[in-house]
Amino acid sequence: MKRWLRLGAAAAMLTAASTAMAQLPQPPVHTAPAHPTVAKEADGASVDSTVAALYEVISGPAGAPRNWNRMRALFAPDAKLMVIQPGRDGGYGLRTMTVEDYVSRNMSAFTTSGFYEREIARSTDAFGQLVHVFSTYELLRSPNDPKPFMRGINSIQLAFDGKRWWIANLVWRAEDAGLALPERYLQPRHEPATQR
Repeated sequence: MKRWLRLGAAAAMLTAASTAMAQLPQPPVHTAPAHPTVAKEADGASVDSTVAALYEVISGPAGAPRNWNRMRALFAPDAKLMVIQPGRDGGYGLRTMTVEDYVSRNMSAFTTSGFYEREIARSTDAFGQLVHVFSTYELLRSPNDPKPFMRGINSIQLAFDGKRWWIANLVWRAEDAGLALPERYLQPRHEPATQR
């Protein structure tokens, strides 16, 4: 009988603790809305279609919902997105994100501002199922803007699993006053034959 009383008291204490925890203010969690289409059929079919999907999925007018499930479907599990940016000490740092981090950090910005990222040049190296794309990009607020507000390089690593291409990692660096894009990264695309 005493054992059952002790168990009942413990259960009551757990219930009280759970209720108290539920009443504490919770930090906001940004989650992307569900989308019925995970990916377009062509996504992952080739290096070209995968890179094109990456640019397409993050671009759009202010407030337009992005198909975040389609973006998730482009990346391999545990893939990382990294940006090289100036540090406070005058050097440079590498900020690393998961796909979910990228989604969470950009949802509010895409709600208030138009964002169009497009590829303007590319160079590609391939070895078997490994491809490295050096993709020069420009950023615009509207697709008809006469001048981009930013340019840079996306370094995209892709891997082929026998069925489709996946983005394994993405690192980007924006052009700035101290680092202009060299002419060779503004030339038309150069792509070797992709091996499988």
